[in-house]
Amino acid sequence: MSLGVAGARHMQAFLGSLGRLARNPFATILTLLVIGLALALPAALQIFVTNAQAATGDFANAVDLSVYLKTDVPLAKAEQLARSARERAAVAEVTLIPADKALEEFRTYSGFGVALEALKENPLPHVLHVRPREAASSTAALESLRRYFAAWPEVDIVQIDSEWVMRFNAILEVLRRLLVIAAALLGAGVLAVIGNTIRLEILNRRAEIEVTKLVGGSNGFVRRPFLYTGVLYGFGGAVLAWLIVEAAVAVLGQPVATLAQLYGSRYILQGPTGDDIGSLLAAGTVLGWLGAWISAARHLRSIEPRA
Repeated sequence: MSLGVAGARHMQAFLGSLGRLARNPFATILTLLVIGLALALPAALQIFVTNAQAATGDFANAVDLSVYLKTDVPLAKAEQLARSARERAAVAEVTLIPADKALEEFRTYSGFGVALEALKENPLPHVLHVRPREAASSTAALESLRRYFAAWPEVDIVQIDSEWVMRFNAILEVLRRLLVIAAALLGAGVLAVIGNTIRLEILNRRAEIEVTKLVGGSNGFVRRPFLYTGVLYGFGGAVLAWLIVEAAVAVLGQPVATLAQLYGSRYILQGPTGDDIGSLLAAGTVLGWLGAWISAARHLRSIEPRA
């Protein structure tokens, strides 16, 4: 069979499937709506996770250590300790906050400037603000770094500002797993919807299928228009899911921007990217083809021309 003949047959099957869907607009729209809603839910959850990371500046890896030196440690010694800390492989950055600067900032921003004037000496210690490298941001690596600084005789307290980070990471991990579970369950639902729709169409066209097989039509030839029908359902449902997500982003955009402004941010809700849209359309198309193939392969075998 030449490529031209094969292409013509595929085009004929495609146009025939498209025409049958157009002749039953109400049933087609209902099926597309069910598929679109099923695909929109995991897509919306993916957009939510992406926006949650973007809105927080992706601070999931922003783990810092505050090393409080003893109050009797002189500034020169604190500077020497800062240089020693920078030489450690797990440390990305070390900032020394002198006690005088810390007291001045506290006096400026605390509102207790007058009361602080009564102090005869500075009660605040020098502080080393340590930021570990991204590769050393695990719980075990942070604990090792904490023990390293705590072992210094000049150190009073080492505080790890990581509890909130671990909570944030845990929440994101839960959301990612929910996304996988939702995508799997709703993907199975899409397969079931398309498979059942194809099954009903096969039953409605049973006589036509028997005649086609009687004159020599193979299962592959008979199956082809049903596969195109499944692909059209899947692709159309994915397009509808894309529009639903875009509409949700448009509706929530202004309230989210207003909420961000109240917290001193200019964050704008981000919609699906080109990669997100491409993945959604591809997933819908593949699910449509797979659901139609499973249903057609199962039911066409049981239909044979009667003598």
